[in-house]
Amino acid sequence: MFITLEGIEGAGKTSQIPNIKKFLLSRGFTLITTKEPGGSFLGKKIREILLDPENKKISPLSEMLLYQADRAHHVKDIIEPAIKAGKTVLCDRFTDATLAYQGFARNLDIDNIKMLNKLVTKKIVPDLTILFDLSPEIGLRRAWEQIDCGERSNKETRFEKENLLFHEKVRAGYLKILEFEPKRFRIVDASKNFDNVWNQIRSILLTYIKERGQNNFRNYT
Repeated sequence: MFITLEGIEGAGKTSQIPNIKKFLLSRGFTLITTKEPGGSFLGKKIREILLDPENKKISPLSEMLLYQADRAHHVKDIIEPAIKAGKTVLCDRFTDATLAYQGFARNLDIDNIKMLNKLVTKKIVPDLTILFDLSPEIGLRRAWEQIDCGERSNKETRFEKENLLFHEKVRAGYLKILEFEPKRFRIVDASKNFDNVWNQIRSILLTYIKERGQNNFRNYT
């Protein structure tokens, strides 16, 4: 099974990963967790470039191609081998993030991004994508609170420093993608507190596993 988590800055995706991991392991899934950018050794180097606020002049096209370079290596070295081995992959951001951020928010051609996504992922598509949805005002406030108190690195704030309109476009982009692929997406109200959001996720996972059948995933290749 391949699960991805998506959402704007400060949506709370990363903080819920330990709960999701514990839940899936308790039900017998063999699991790896990863992220984009930065899920591989090479990806960590690319992540430093992409998220460094000093690199604010990166062009939208260069930014998108760096994400695709990260993804190509990530899929080849981490995601594809895990899936072929029958493992469940939990990934913090994937192709939908590039569509939302570089496509809808940066105004790059959506069809070109989709084409590159297919190329670098070898057409691997998540089985389930959980979208953490909330207003950009709340998300950015949370993100900066975490940065200011040291919970998040102040060396990875390039996107947090974008204006509010940019983040509104990202959110709108995610909701548009959801409209086109409603069967793959599940949405949670990420404006709620931590426990409430986890209960929403847990319900989604329980329902999804029940609908598809857990044994189906254990033999997934």
